[in-house]
Amino acid sequence: MTATLLAGCLALATGCGTNAPPAERASTSVPQKPPAANPVVSAPVTTTPGSDPKPVKPTGDAINVHKIRWTKAKGVSKGKKVQLTWWSGVEPCTVLDRVKVKETSKKVTITLYEGASPKAKNVSCIMIAVEKTTTVKLKKSLGKRKIVDGAKS
Repeated sequence: MTATLLAGCLALATGCGTNAPPAERASTSVPQKPPAANPVVSAPVTTTPGSDPKPVKPTGDAINVHKIRWTKAKGVSKGKKVQLTWWSGVEPCTVLDRVKVKETSKKVTITLYEGASPKAKNVSCIMIAVEKTTTVKLKKSLGKRKIVDGAKS
């Protein structure tokens, strides 16, 4: 068995190569055209996030729910609401389930919960990051209170 395997590997190694040195192999191939005066230069392909995050609303029916950290929070509507931004996955594989808001006199703790939509059963999910945003209402205006990510604690 070992001898057969060794003989097969040896046959592959010798069959794929050539005895000619690299310079001779290049000269026996199809002649190449001289480089153009203005060669075409292509820019590297890069994937950058879109300029605007995708607005989403909580679904309330996600499965396998877990806390998710947000990346940015800012007061909007004269401090009566907070707009949150975070990185997530594509729907229906990753959806916002709910947002928990806990207000005290000194801080506003906001926790995002994500999971998979029930519609995601038997669905292949691509692994790509999507920037999402949602806005939550506060009971009292934000004022000087600090906004805290509840997923960090």
